[in-house]
Amino acid sequence: MYSAIASAWALLLGMALIMLGNGLQGTLLGVRATLEGFPTTVTGLVMTGYFAGFLAGSILSPGIVGRVGHIRVFAALASLASASALAHAVFVDPWSWGAMRLVTGFSFAGLYVVAESWLNDRATNETRGQVLSIYMVVAYGGMTLGQLLLNLADPGGFVLFVLISVLVSLALVPISLTASPAPAFDAPSRVSLWQLYRISPLGVIGGLATGVANGMVFGMGAVYARAAGMSVTEVSLFMGLVLLGGMVLQWPIGQTSDWLDRRKVIVVLTALATALCLLLALHPSISTHGRLGLVFLLGGMILPMYSLFGAHLNDHLEPSQMVAANSGYVLINGLGASLGPVSVSFAMTTLGPDGFFWALSAVLGFILAFTGWRMTQSAAVPAAERSAFVAMPPRTTPIAGALNPEVPEDAADWEDLPDTIEETPGFEKAGSPHQV
Repeated sequence: MYSAIASAWALLLGMALIMLGNGLQGTLLGVRATLEGFPTTVTGLVMTGYFAGFLAGSILSPGIVGRVGHIRVFAALASLASASALAHAVFVDPWSWGAMRLVTGFSFAGLYVVAESWLNDRATNETRGQVLSIYMVVAYGGMTLGQLLLNLADPGGFVLFVLISVLVSLALVPISLTASPAPAFDAPSRVSLWQLYRISPLGVIGGLATGVANGMVFGMGAVYARAAGMSVTEVSLFMGLVLLGGMVLQWPIGQTSDWLDRRKVIVVLTALATALCLLLALHPSISTHGRLGLVFLLGGMILPMYSLFGAHLNDHLEPSQMVAANSGYVLINGLGASLGPVSVSFAMTTLGPDGFFWALSAVLGFILAFTGWRMTQSAAVPAAERSAFVAMPPRTTPIAGALNPEVPEDAADWEDLPDTIEETPGFEKAGSPHQV
C-alpha cells in the first residue's frame, strides 16, 4: 500500500484537488440556477452540457495526449477548466453557462485521461489493485468534501467560483513538479457498441441506464434539494451523503457479487432503490433528516451499479480484451449520463420537485425489469470463472480500464472483439445459446 502511494502521491494529490473543485462546481451551479430563477428544463439542458462535454473529451483527449504530451495537455485543460469556472460568475445566463459546462466537461475528461494514464504507468502488476482502490477513495472523498465547501460562502456571490478556479489551478503544481518522466501513451482501442451488445446485452443496457440515473443525481440532485425547500447546508449534505453512501457500500456489494450471481445482486439493489425512490416521491412530508438518511442508502445502491455492470461485462471477456471493451463501456455510460439531467428536468417541470424521484424510479425500474428478463434467457457464469469485482470512481474515462488488476500489460494492444456470439469468450461459460 505504501509503495503504491509513494509512486503516485503527486498524481493523487492533484486528482484530489480536481475532484474537490468538480464536486463543488456541479452542486454550486444547481443551487445558483435556482437562485437566478432559471426554469427547471433550462437548468437540465445546462447541466447536460457537462456530461456531453465529458463524453466528447473522453473520446478526443487520448488522441490529443498522444500527439502533444501529458504535461502540456494537463496544463492547457486545467487552465480552461479554471477560466470556465470564473466565467460562470461573470456571465450569469443559461447560454453562457451551457457553453461553459461543455468546456468544463471536456476539460475534466482530459484531466482524468492524463491522470489515469499516468497512474496506470506508475502501477505495477503487484500494486495495480491498490492504486485503483486509493484512486477510488480519492475520487469519492474529493467529490464528497467538495459538497461541504458549498457552505464557505454565499452561493449567490462569486467567491465559490473563485475557490473552484483556485483548486483546479493548484492541481497543476504537484503534477507539474513531479520528477518522474511522463509515461509513454497509447490511446485505447475503439470498439463498436454493437460488438459489446453482442457480448453482453445486460452489460451495455445496464451501463447506459446507470449512466442516465447517475446523470440525474449529479446533474439535478442539488436543483431538487433546493426546490424541496432545503437550505444550502442541507443541499451540501444531500449531495455529500449520496456520494458517501456509494463509497461505503461499494466494497460489500462488490464482494457479494463475486460469490453470488451478479444479476441477483443487481435485482435486489434496483428493487430496493426503486422502493426508496417511490417512498420519497409518494411521501414528500418526510422530514429533511429522514430524507438525508434515505439518500445515503440510495446512493449506496445506485453508485455501485456502474462497477457491477462493468464486472458483469468483464465476466464474458478474456483479460486481454478488457481495456478495449471497458473503453466502450465507459462511453456508453457517458452517453447515458448526458441524457439524465434533461430527462429528469422534464419530469420535475411536469410533476414538481418530486418528479426527480419519479423519474429516477422509472429508470431503476427499467433496469430491474431488463435484468430480470435477461436472467430468464441465460444461465449465470460460474463463480470460479467470474472476474473479480473492481470498484471504480463515479466518473472515469476509457483509460481507467487499464488500471484493472486483471488486465495484462499488453492488453492495450488488443483491438478486435468477436462479431458473433459464438466467438464470444463468455459463450461457453454461460451454458446457453443466448447472449448474456
